[in-house]
Amino acid sequence: MKKATLVIGVIGADCHAVGNKVLDRVFTTYDFRVINLGVMVSQDEYIDAAIETGADAIVVSSIYGHGDIDCLGLRERCIERGVGEILLYVGGNLVVGKHDFAEIEHKFIDMGFDRVFSPSHDLEDVCELIATDINNKFTNCPPQPEEVV
Repeated sequence: MKKATLVIGVIGADCHAVGNKVLDRVFTTYDFRVINLGVMVSQDEYIDAAIETGADAIVVSSIYGHGDIDCLGLRERCIERGVGEILLYVGGNLVVGKHDFAEIEHKFIDMGFDRVFSPSHDLEDVCELIATDINNKFTNCPPQPEEVV
């Protein structure tokens, strides 16, 4: 069975690299295949990497508080590029100022993200949730027609 592939990175003008390195290490340890795009990643760079690698999910990080701006339209862009069903995750310090996390989560779910993680969310739980989502997506997919050789 192939490893699930995650495309990860820090979106927009955000250059916070430490959290990204931690995520890379944790996801790799959890046996995901990790495509780490680093920092200051554009929406199209995430999508390009997802298409090129056949990724199962895109994991967007944002620490500088402008994730709500940088992520706006990402699901729609995925649809335009032919990967509209890819799992989308986002986490970090996503908005400027103090807000109730439920409000932030609702905002990003409305934007098309499958799950939203607070900066303090346990990373082992994040891995388990992503693995479960990917597994459920595979088990709920209709069988594909066999390729004729």
